[in-house]
Amino acid sequence: MHKPIQIKSLDLSFSHKTCFNNFNFQIAYGSRIGIIGRNGSGKSTLLKIIAGYFDSSDGAIIHSEDLIIGYVPQVIEDHVNLSGGERLNRVMTEALSLDPNVLLLDEPTNHLDRRNRKSLMRMLQNYHGTLIVVSHDTELLSICIDKLWHIDNGNIHVFSGNYDNYIYEIKLKRASIESELALLNRQKKDMHHKLMQEQQRAAKSKLKGEKSIDQRKWPTIVSKSKALRAEETSGRKKSSIDKRKYDLIASLAELRIPEIIIPKFSIGSSEVGARTLIQIGNGSVGYSIDVPLLSGISLNLSGDERMAITGDNRSGKSTLIKAILGDDTVYKTGDWLVIKREDIGYLDQHYSTLQPHKSVLETISERAPYWSHAKIRCHLNDFLFRKNEEVNSPIRALSGGEKARLSLAQIAACSPKLLILDEITNNLDLETREHVIQVLKAYPGAMIVISHDADFLEEVGVDTYFKINGDY
Repeated sequence: MHKPIQIKSLDLSFSHKTCFNNFNFQIAYGSRIGIIGRNGSGKSTLLKIIAGYFDSSDGAIIHSEDLIIGYVPQVIEDHVNLSGGERLNRVMTEALSLDPNVLLLDEPTNHLDRRNRKSLMRMLQNYHGTLIVVSHDTELLSICIDKLWHIDNGNIHVFSGNYDNYIYEIKLKRASIESELALLNRQKKDMHHKLMQEQQRAAKSKLKGEKSIDQRKWPTIVSKSKALRAEETSGRKKSSIDKRKYDLIASLAELRIPEIIIPKFSIGSSEVGARTLIQIGNGSVGYSIDVPLLSGISLNLSGDERMAITGDNRSGKSTLIKAILGDDTVYKTGDWLVIKREDIGYLDQHYSTLQPHKSVLETISERAPYWSHAKIRCHLNDFLFRKNEEVNSPIRALSGGEKARLSLAQIAACSPKLLILDEITNNLDLETREHVIQVLKAYPGAMIVISHDADFLEEVGVDTYFKINGDY
């Protein structure tokens, strides 16, 4: 047990941005909090402040002496001879050995295979102390968390419920706002129509009055006055509607549902036949021809298939991918039929296809050299690169999410017949993850995916699983 942790008027600012300010909260024992937000919003730094490894810009965190913190950072620099998953397990064991009553975890599922990921989830569900987790893992946020802190637009928004509840509530609010906006637009059109009718009636009355003067009758001014009153009433109503629309649009923006990416690919589904792209019989791969890492490989992939390669950490998944890509450092034996390297697109979590000194515009221009400047801008616009400063920005200045979108824009500009993805959702915020899913669902070609994220595999339409466990 521990006494409540008091967060008072907490600020976090840097020279170029304010992450959040005036955050107040009381963390009771047994709280299960998930911290979400865009890359660079200050999630990891907030966790470090709570852990006592970073000073806030202002405010304070007050706790009693009975607090025992176990902290696991996102980047683990110790145990360099171990894999990412093994490092996490080692540091997690060290943190739990303290018997902490507060456990702080930063992206704990990033490098875990499916077995270790499920084991971690079970442990977190059974952990009785206070749990605070920075994560983009929607499954973890849904089954291990009951309160969310969303860092967004300079504030921390608190939501009681898990991630599924959060998304459901946001979608309900968005649907309600969009429905009211549609009603306001209809009202505005109706008012405009009625005003036009009054003005037409006034014009007819005026013409009739002029004829009456010519015939030496008294002119009527009733219709003109009525039209003026109608105009004044319409103006007031229009002003009221415009103000309400402004408020609703501001509320809509605060909900932060990711913008939709609707990419156009340079190949169509009609060009992607069911022909065989990869066929491996009795294959083996390794870094020494005498000591294969994997053997007895039997794998077939057609032009309209989506395959996930699964297995424990260090089981040889990435080595198999290297062999398919024709990497000279990997030895392979057996019968291999693989399409040409130029027909394969490769995307990993480090975005190795991007050159740091190139601009966003140059990256797509080199990928599609025959496109006009206007077409390149239109293509980048589809991937949410819209402003001049965005398209002219060098790659080295982009965030992780922007690099992910640009890598996908490269693939859409000159689409390969086969796309290979290696743990690309690691370190992505939830918004960018949704963008990646949108693009991959629309991609018409074949796909091989290495990922420990079961939800992601399902959402991008994986229909075949190739498990590396010695049994093919």
